[in-house]
Amino acid sequence: MGQKANPIGMRLGLNKDWRSRWFANKADFGTKLHEDLLIRDIVKTRLKEAAISRVTIERFANRVRIAVHSARPGLVIGRKGAEIEALKTILTKKTNGKEIFVDIIEVKTPEVDATLVAQSIAQQLERRVSFRRAMKKSIQFAMDLGADGIRIRCAGRLGGAEMARVEHYSEGKVPLQTLSANIDYGVAVAATLAGKIGIKVWICKSKNLEQKNGPNAKAGKAQKGSKRKLRG
Repeated sequence: MGQKANPIGMRLGLNKDWRSRWFANKADFGTKLHEDLLIRDIVKTRLKEAAISRVTIERFANRVRIAVHSARPGLVIGRKGAEIEALKTILTKKTNGKEIFVDIIEVKTPEVDATLVAQSIAQQLERRVSFRRAMKKSIQFAMDLGADGIRIRCAGRLGGAEMARVEHYSEGKVPLQTLSANIDYGVAVAATLAGKIGIKVWICKSKNLEQKNGPNAKAGKAQKGSKRKLRG
């Protein structure tokens, strides 16, 4: 089950939230859906070097609020806000004059973000770095920063080989069938000279890691004097 379904889609409503939050009737749903796809394509293409993790979209009547999660917020903003203003102008034209708001959210630990890890490996493969070295290095960084487990899968003509193959590396626990587990999933494609290589990354994030990176970090701390109950 874990390999046949998207781990994020399986957990929507449990510990994952929708990346597009709006309501539409049957006649307008298709138009808004394709508009969301266009917005994401423009943002990721224009801000290719800004390490974009994900783009969330909210709609209010004739306004669209876009939240860009980036590990390099400085590149998104640009010098004196020039880049973000240019992005707003382009999106306003593409959305038929709708009012666009762009929020920038910094990803503080890109080493435990599955999408950013997959993009990093893809960039290294395009620079002809050994795929084994890139995968093992990403695994080591993720585990050092508190991830419960990580699994990386690369498929294609690895190392310029004549025949395509699949390589897996994993460490820790990645329970794909446990719906309560917080699994982050990311995909990237590396365009190498030998052909395209697909990269998939699964990262199991611990609760402590989420509280540390989340907005309610102080509320998640244990009270003084609290003790851990021993089993048995």
